Amino acid sequence: MAKREFSFNNAVVEIENILHNIESGDLDIDKLSVEVKRASELIKECQKKLRSTEEEINSIFKDLA
Repeated sequence: MAKREFSFNNAVVEIENILHNIESGDLDIDKLSVEVKRASELIKECQKKLRSTEEEINSIFKDLA
């Protein structure tokens, strides 16, 4: 199966949903650690995407100078 392309916006929505479920108490205690781990993975991927985008933009500006 092909790996799905990472979507920053979809990741943010998923993180927000996980946080909402945790804060509202809707999350089953048996799934809590799984969801926290998933949120952590998504946050790491978002950080990587932000860093690479920043580097790309800096490179574009550097080429303009």
